Parts: sequence; structure tokens; C-alpha cells
Amino acid sequence: MPNGEGWLVLTNDDGIEAPGFELLVKALHAAGHPVVSFAPKGNHSAAGMRIQLGSPMPLRERTDLVEAWGLDGEAPVRLFELDGTPCDTMIVALDGGLAHVAPDITPRLVVSGVNLGPNLSQDSYHSGTMGAAREAGLYGMPAIASSFTSFEPEGMQKAVDATVMLVERVLPLLPPSAVNLRRPSVDMGAAHVSPWPHEALEHAWAADPAAAILAAFQHGEVMLNLNVGPDWDGSWKSTRLGTRWYRDAVSFDDAGEGDVATFRIGAASIDHSVVEDGDCDAVDAGAASLSSLPTWPATHPFALEEALLAQALRSGEDGWPLWMTAHA
Repeated sequence: MPNGEGWLVLTNDDGIEAPGFELLVKALHAAGHPVVSFAPKGNHSAAGMRIQLGSPMPLRERTDLVEAWGLDGEAPVRLFELDGTPCDTMIVALDGGLAHVAPDITPRLVVSGVNLGPNLSQDSYHSGTMGAAREAGLYGMPAIASSFTSFEPEGMQKAVDATVMLVERVLPLLPPSAVNLRRPSVDMGAAHVSPWPHEALEHAWAADPAAAILAAFQHGEVMLNLNVGPDWDGSWKSTRLGTRWYRDAVSFDDAGEGDVATFRIGAASIDHSVVEDGDCDAVDAGAASLSSLPTWPATHPFALEEALLAQALRSGEDGWPLWMTAHA
């Protein structure tokens, strides 16, 4: 059940009227969670972390969707659309836009999705869904990216249900409002901060790695990436990124004399190599894949050490990441 004062901030990359977004908003509202959306006006799939520098981006409140979706429960809900990319929505929302249009709303957790299509393996570089969650982390917000691994919407409710389960598992681990929004202070001495390029004789987090990972999540240094397939059997698996290959990704039309050839990107087939604890393998086995991923790029001071990320991969008997249960 809902816990605390903060709101869930929702976005996606398929656009505010996408089926997965509608289903998630309805489910979280029905569960009693206060929800505010800053979602793209249109589809920005595979936009990665693209932003529209210097371009005017109109923001509109979609009270029509609140009515059309039957969001008449007790939990408050406000839906905004931004004519921008997924990352634009998070920058605008978290760097003053939300405070400007809805000063009474205090963010607690960002949820991006539910995406139509997988965000596994190297999809993490291309995904607008994950890009928005990562951007939220850069602003100090704990964030979740959620995807349904089929390209057809049938069965998407499974991913929505799993996302609600994850949100309700995470909320008790968070304070009532985000503790590090817009990063008012930088603690370079935090246990999860990497000493790179120096090699630590003793890891600052060694005494309690679960607490260090939890702190990293609370401060936006770790994000959660959820992938649920149409054959989800209800089980969970703590995962790493696997190996996924897009074969024959480019098609093109023959050009006549003097004409320009036309190319299209869209994989004709997808396969993957087996990787221990890989996200692709977990989904293929019928589990919900939950990956604890670093928000910051390698060599950044806030990028987690590999040894600490290995601790984040550890799972409990129920398959959930151990760091999420050790301090529950």
C-alpha cells in the first residue's frame, strides 16, 4: 500500500497515450498511489538520452485523459504531456518544471514505462525508456525503467502487474520524498563512491554492501531495469545485462541512376548468447528480469565499483536482489 508523502513521477518513450502507459497509470492509481506524469506527447522509441537543446517544448495538462481513463479514485493524479524526448521530460520535470506547474507535488520515485518491446542487453544504450530513468538518476532521483518484452501489446498487463509489485517493494526502502533531488550536496566520501583510478586497500562498503547499494539507489547512482515477457511465470531473477544480437539490421531500397538510396534500421532477427545471470536468459526462462544498473558511465566518481555491482547482482531465495531485502 502507499507509504509516505511523495508522488510517483511517470514517463515513457512510447508517448502519453501509449497502451502500456495508460495501463500503468490506471494500476498505480487503483493501488492508491499519487501519480504525476511528465510524458512525451508522441512516440520517441529508441531515442536514448537525446535532448532538444534550445527548442521550445510546450507542456499541456491532459485532464481529458484523467476523465477518459476513469481515474476517479481517492489517490491524486495529474497528467502532463511535454512535446519533447523522454530525457527532456525528466529534465523539465526535475529541474524546476514540476515545481513551477504543481508546487504542491513532492517527487519520491520515477517510473519510466511500461515500454512495448524489450530493453535488454545493449538496448540500454538506445532505449528512451531507460534513458529517461537514467536522466532522473543524474538528477538524484531513484528510478525504475519497465518494459514488456513482446512487440505486441497482448499480455502487457503482466508487465504492468510486475511493475506495481516492484514499486510497492521499493517504496518502503525510500524516504517520504527524494533526498537528493537536483543534488544539493555531493558526498564524495559516501561508501558507494568509487575511488578510481586509485585501488582501495579496503572497500568502504565492505561491512554492509547492501546498505551501500541501497544508498546508491536512493541517491540516483543505481537504477532498476525491469523486463517482463508474455510468458512470465511469476518468478523473479536478479540479473546483469546479457548478450543480444540484432542480425541483418539494415535494409535498403535500390536507387535508380542519380537517385539517393533509402536505408531502414530494423532487425530481421534477434538472438543472444547464454550469459550467467543474463537478463535475456532470465526472460527466456519465464522470470521477470530485474537488473541493478549504474546510472553514471565508467570512470565517473559516482560509477559503482565492479565489486559492488557484483554484490548488487546477488539474489535472495525469492529471486529479488538481496540488497532490496536486507534492509527492508
